[in-house]
Amino acid sequence: MEGIGLGRKGWVKIGILGGTFNPIHIGHLILAEEAFSKLNLDKVIFVPAYLPPHKDEAVLDAEHRFNMTVLAIEGNPHFEVSRVEIEVKQKSYSIDTLQKFREKYGPKADFFFITGSDSLKELSSWKNIDDVFRLANFIVAKRPGFPIGRAPKEVRVVVITEAEVSASEIRKRLKEKRSIRYLVPEKVRDYIDKYKLYS
Repeated sequence: MEGIGLGRKGWVKIGILGGTFNPIHIGHLILAEEAFSKLNLDKVIFVPAYLPPHKDEAVLDAEHRFNMTVLAIEGNPHFEVSRVEIEVKQKSYSIDTLQKFREKYGPKADFFFITGSDSLKELSSWKNIDDVFRLANFIVAKRPGFPIGRAPKEVRVVVITEAEVSASEIRKRLKEKRSIRYLVPEKVRDYIDKYKLYS
């Protein structure tokens, strides 16, 4: 982690937090907030996937997941949501997303690609993973139940507050008509209820 928080004069430090967000929950928000603080970022951009390449289960429509992410970050001035992966309307690959952000922000941007430790086991199957490492600082947040183990030298680890909540557990609760209060932001809970999602 040495040097990560120092930054370079005139450069912008941007965290990129991609995911299915199916649905977004407090664990995602805690991860983004602590990464923002610990990495001394200027902002964190949430990037909902259109069709994530490593997910086998059925995924809710991208527009619903985007809308819930927008609701979840309301009131946080250093959070943004991007439609960059949704607009391509095909499988979302991190390398393509990073290249688009490089085009948008130019050469004086430092990208910090943030993912959970559960993603490490899939790294070898990522599209052009060496180019991902080249375009961004690859940040892994240590998640409960997913030890870091042996990771590529390019991976940098951030320890975050453990929040044992998962989107799959939330979907299971909703299917069983159980409460998800405090697992997701209240506006997200209202949105799920309004559109009868995951039931």
